[in-house]
Amino acid sequence: MKRRENIKTLLAMGLLSSFDWARLLAMDLKNIQTRIIPSSKEALPVIGVGTWQTFDVGLGAPELPQLKEVLRLLLEKGGKVIDSSPMYGRSEQVIGHLTSEEIVSKQLFMASKVWVSGKDQGIVQMNESMKKMGRTKMELMQVHNLLDWKTHLTTLRNWKSSGKIKYLGITHYHHSAYSKIEQLLKNEPLDFLQINYSILEREASDRILPLAQEKGVAVLNNRPFGGGGLFSKVKNTAVPAWAKEFDCTSWGQFFLKFNLSHPAITCAIPGTSKPKHMVDNLGAGYGLLPTERHRQKMIQFIDQL
Repeated sequence: MKRRENIKTLLAMGLLSSFDWARLLAMDLKNIQTRIIPSSKEALPVIGVGTWQTFDVGLGAPELPQLKEVLRLLLEKGGKVIDSSPMYGRSEQVIGHLTSEEIVSKQLFMASKVWVSGKDQGIVQMNESMKKMGRTKMELMQVHNLLDWKTHLTTLRNWKSSGKIKYLGITHYHHSAYSKIEQLLKNEPLDFLQINYSILEREASDRILPLAQEKGVAVLNNRPFGGGGLFSKVKNTAVPAWAKEFDCTSWGQFFLKFNLSHPAITCAIPGTSKPKHMVDNLGAGYGLLPTERHRQKMIQFIDQL
């Protein structure tokens, strides 16, 4: 009943006016899909949330209740991954503020990054990130955009051994870094890779994603909507009727289900500040995923627009 009442409240607020209430309620009767983190065999829900720009507000900002609702819905619908970075302005502090309740904090899988050069500077920055996010132990710490990666991976391995972090990884968002990422995947023991991938940015599927899968590295999918360009591309275009074959009812789900249908993707982390978009994004983690035949049909459909 609590979930039904929450949905009623959101409808009354006008936040779910474009959604089918029956479909959202049906989501309560299922479990969100999960993928295994290869290095630990821990299961991770396939949809999380990124915080670049969307959570970069002040602690007194009027957007805070809406952002808190985004995180509440994330947990309610079975998600738990929140990804941030010192690069994202005030996002880490806002996340820490909104998830300060112990019962909420314990349910979350928090990820942040180190984005500075130098060992000592990196340690200071990572400690500050953990403090802002309210963590004494971080689930995942990543080297942001490979900046001074060798120095920071040494620190992160020590932190993992001591139990300060659970997982370590590297990130990038552009294909110009793929050759370097390929080298690191081959030569460095990593738990996670965070990389861009979408139906418009498919380059990672050529070598990076298969290599991550081969090496047993979990993948967080950033830029799953191609930096937002995908929605501009499909403006005034209806979701094809055949998308219902894989339980897809919106463009957001169309794009996310395409990404999740690649077996190397562990969790997609689209950014949003809107509760209705959080619910829709999470919907991609329910029901069927596209087959290879569907994937080719989806690519053809989008490429022809």
